[in-house]
Amino acid sequence: MPSASSAVSDSSRAVPSSLWRDGDFRRLWVGQTASQLGEQTSLLVLPLFAVLALDAGAGQLGVLRAVGQAPILLFSLIVGAWVDRWRTRTVMVLADVSRTMALGVAAVAGLLGWLGLPALLVVAFVVGALSVFFDVAYQACLVRLVRRDQLVRGNSALEGSRSAAQIGGPALGGALVSLLSAPIAAASSALFFALSFLSIRRIRRIESIPERSERPPRVWRRIHEGLRFVVSDTSLRTVCLASAAFQFSFAAMMTVYLLFLPRELHLSGTAVGLSLAATGPGALVGSVPAARLPGRFGHGAVLVSAAALGDGAFLCVPALHGSSAVTVPVLLAVSFVFGTGGQLVNVTVMAVRQAVTPDRLQGRTAATITFVGMGLTPLGSLFGGFLAQEWGLRTSLLATAAGMMLSPVLMALSSLARLGRALPTLAEDAADPRTP
Repeated sequence: MPSASSAVSDSSRAVPSSLWRDGDFRRLWVGQTASQLGEQTSLLVLPLFAVLALDAGAGQLGVLRAVGQAPILLFSLIVGAWVDRWRTRTVMVLADVSRTMALGVAAVAGLLGWLGLPALLVVAFVVGALSVFFDVAYQACLVRLVRRDQLVRGNSALEGSRSAAQIGGPALGGALVSLLSAPIAAASSALFFALSFLSIRRIRRIESIPERSERPPRVWRRIHEGLRFVVSDTSLRTVCLASAAFQFSFAAMMTVYLLFLPRELHLSGTAVGLSLAATGPGALVGSVPAARLPGRFGHGAVLVSAAALGDGAFLCVPALHGSSAVTVPVLLAVSFVFGTGGQLVNVTVMAVRQAVTPDRLQGRTAATITFVGMGLTPLGSLFGGFLAQEWGLRTSLLATAAGMMLSPVLMALSSLARLGRALPTLAEDAADPRTP
């Protein structure tokens, strides 16, 4: 393995001025797109299998979703500390291989009739844990591969690819579960992870990582350093709080939503998949102006308005009744607006985070925000299942959708809303070997 010093010197090679002329960035983009497509497919396949094939109730579906989300709470911080000390390509490749194997085993078990709820819980936990590794690693990888003045464009491209995955993943997963079987759908997710592995393993540029001392700091000290940095920065602290409010409410809402669509609106698995997939085109549309709007109207204004628009769209869903010919177009419109607003928020937040964070803390900062922001999702899923049992689907859907609006309110009341067109810069940027 090359030494840290050789890694630094190798990473000093000129980075192409255009991202799309950079072969390593293209390989990261293709791999991340395939990985997100596999993740989006599996996120719908497992709950739909539980609801449609195993007749899972609200409480069981809440548990299944909570188990799949629990790794975010359990592993995010320690993964961030590891990613800051290891090559992100290695982390992503290992995560892809392991997810391919996990879903491959699930597909075989399903074909043999062994894929019951306990097996689904195991698969959901394993895939969720490995996705934490991949997601933290690819965010840190971009910072190590491109110059800081290319970050907004790079983030916009990666978020656009995630949008494309949101278009194909839910639609494909819902169609395969409905027309074929859950095992076939699980196998398709495994193939996407395999494609991600084949692309990312071909990244050639050796990353610049911090030199390792003979006695490196303990993991808990590295975690504490990341936590302290996020807490000390007003913008990042607000991002954590707003994200936590949104993710808790969104997890609760989605648990109710996945029951509401087939049981209250009587939609098929294919219709459910298509309704959710409309988030993808919306996010794809949102990714186009995401690199320009903050520079024109200010980062804070874009964050607050986009979050209010996207999250507020779901407030009209509880009022839906009638045939699928009426409800499906409305659901498509809701998902489209949600995707557009969410994409603007995601790209802008990531640009803010990467701009104010030193390179040596990128992994830990991303992991800390993921931990705080998404750590409550397992509880949100359980809460959604509890509400659905106690209050009924329609009332619970309205309550959880209203809860999502707390996120833009928190941002509007903070200094984050006052961020202007230009983001703060770091003094260490001048020493960045990738900066011309």
